[in-house]
Amino acid sequence: MRVWARGDRGAGAARDTPWLDDSAGRVMRPYTASGGRTRAAVHLDLLSLVTATGVRPRVPLGAEHTLALRICAGAAGVTVAEVAGQLRLPAVVVKVLLCDLMQYGAVSVRAPRFPDGGSFADDDQTLLRAVLDGLRRRL
Repeated sequence: MRVWARGDRGAGAARDTPWLDDSAGRVMRPYTASGGRTRAAVHLDLLSLVTATGVRPRVPLGAEHTLALRICAGAAGVTVAEVAGQLRLPAVVVKVLLCDLMQYGAVSVRAPRFPDGGSFADDDQTLLRAVLDGLRRRL
């Protein structure tokens, strides 16, 4: 793997080229996708369900915002964790991206629903029970 920096005069490197990686293409730090922000404006749980509303944002979207919106449009409801996994970005970055899309009206988010009708609280064991029950059903 070879990485060239801006102004690097190595063999084959052009002047003023962006950071490139021979095998992966452009190299980007995850937090550049969120503009350096590390906190979402709204609390999102990893199990929160995100759905595209069909509203087109009036502002131009970056590549990561567009990809996140496509992922949310392709399902009846996708979790924040699934979006992060498909984008291959840290969940905290994806939460910021999804909050942006919420503010643009492009996605709606609802809290996770549990079979017993309960909700998740930070100190609640309902989530752990739901995960355990789901694993038992699959095995």
